[in-house]
Amino acid sequence: MKLFKIAAVLCSFVVFACSPKYYIPNSHQVTMFTEQGDVNLALSGDGNQYEIQAAYAMTDLFSAAANFSRFSPNDQDNGDGGSGWLFEAGPGFYKSFGDDLVFETYALLGFGSVENYFPSKMDSMNLEPNIEATAIRFALQPGISKLYNRFSIGVSTRLSSLNYANIKGNLFFDGINQVTYLEENKSNFLIEPAITARFGTEKVRAQAQYGFSVNASNKEFLQNRQYLSIGLNINMNLGDIDL
Repeated sequence: MKLFKIAAVLCSFVVFACSPKYYIPNSHQVTMFTEQGDVNLALSGDGNQYEIQAAYAMTDLFSAAANFSRFSPNDQDNGDGGSGWLFEAGPGFYKSFGDDLVFETYALLGFGSVENYFPSKMDSMNLEPNIEATAIRFALQPGISKLYNRFSIGVSTRLSSLNYANIKGNLFFDGINQVTYLEENKSNFLIEPAITARFGTEKVRAQAQYGFSVNASNKEFLQNRQYLSIGLNINMNLGDIDL
């Protein structure tokens, strides 16, 4: 639990401490597949953000992955807060080199939503200031991993096109109309490196991932720029299961 509390301080998808936030990166699914029939399952989070990941190697070269993230940090004492979610899925390619080195890449299409609300900014008309939008993200995620008996480590980079639509609300923050702000910054290109480490048995391992996000379109965009997720990873081959 202490690790989750530390991670929660660093980031989640939507953190509402001082200003609206419209994007915080979810963790990469790093499958580390080596052969047909491999399955990767992961549960992870940081106390504010919770994620479920699943992938399957359909052949010795091609795979598919799906990720779901739910973002629900606690509201501030004054009621300010928000929530969001993201689902993404897509095909992948992987190639093992020997028994301990794996290259993989995934093309992922994701969609979700984000909401910010600031009752502390309530005006004389008693309208609760808020903003919400849907989001679409297309990402390419190449990576390379080194495998050991009880330890594995991977480095990956997600290159993402992030776009917002259906933007609506009535939030003004620091004198800026946030609907106008998000409409003017609705298209973004992100570079998001991450490092993933796993420890444990051959099939079940504890997982930690640290990553950060660089917005190449607007370096001042209202987003979080780093995260640390902690979780559990299961990586096995269906051929090892006795039915």
